[in-house]
Amino acid sequence: MERQKSFTDESRGKLYIVGTPIGNLGDCSQRMREVLASVDGIACEDTRHTRKLLSHLNISVPLISYHQHNRRQRGEELIRRLIQGETFALVSDAGMPGLSDPGEELIRDAIEADIPVVSIPGPNAAVSAVVASGLPPQPFLFVGFLPRQRKERVQELERWKTVPATLIFYEAPHRVAAMLKDVAAVFGNRPAAMVRELTKRHEEWLRGDVNSLLSALVEGGVKGEITLVVAGADRDVHQEEEAPWWESLSLVQHVDHYIAQGMSKKEAIQQTAQERSLPKREVYNAYHRAVDSE
Repeated sequence: MERQKSFTDESRGKLYIVGTPIGNLGDCSQRMREVLASVDGIACEDTRHTRKLLSHLNISVPLISYHQHNRRQRGEELIRRLIQGETFALVSDAGMPGLSDPGEELIRDAIEADIPVVSIPGPNAAVSAVVASGLPPQPFLFVGFLPRQRKERVQELERWKTVPATLIFYEAPHRVAAMLKDVAAVFGNRPAAMVRELTKRHEEWLRGDVNSLLSALVEGGVKGEITLVVAGADRDVHQEEEAPWWESLSLVQHVDHYIAQGMSKKEAIQQTAQERSLPKREVYNAYHRAVDSE
């Protein structure tokens, strides 16, 4: 177990996870401003995007490009400098870093290197969307972006099909219609809500069900980053697993069933052991004790 005292040793290097606005610069917090102004450097996905934010805040701090394609090499550099005592802020292009971006790896590496990691709360599209969706916010499950290829996307949706929790997805505007078709095919026509351009001037909500959202997109198209909230599976539909066919049989009857079907005694014992999750030797001994005592 590792214990972290976040603010007792200010001489050590520290990694701040800083939430930044997801559209509206009015969501900048005072603490966010103070941390970004105080660090030795800011690791960000797109330096051009983050430079605009710093310009708005009148902050001048070195920016370090850290993204999907350079995360290993740049991550090693950042960890080395953190160990030497420098402090860094990790930001994404919008919202909280570490969710659906490569910051997750840097955070994990910092923790493994015994570097204090401190989260500076800020805007988050998933939480903002679920609380305003009109769907039950508890429990909810953040899925994030689904795979781009349809086969993999359907497989991922199948994983969450029976989960009794409100599901939150991110999607790009040019893929959201295809995604909704797959959601409808796998989940059925569940209640759903979709928001685009969250916190921005052109913020727009669609609330209804999956099919009505899809119809609206086909008619009018969509622009801007998308957050989709879909109702979870009904708890009432979750039934206990059916009892195995052999549950009413004794162990001997179970083995004899397969012998009667033409299996050898050895094969029947092996099959019975596998279905009952028992050691083969245990089934063998029990079967012969019962047969020999007859």
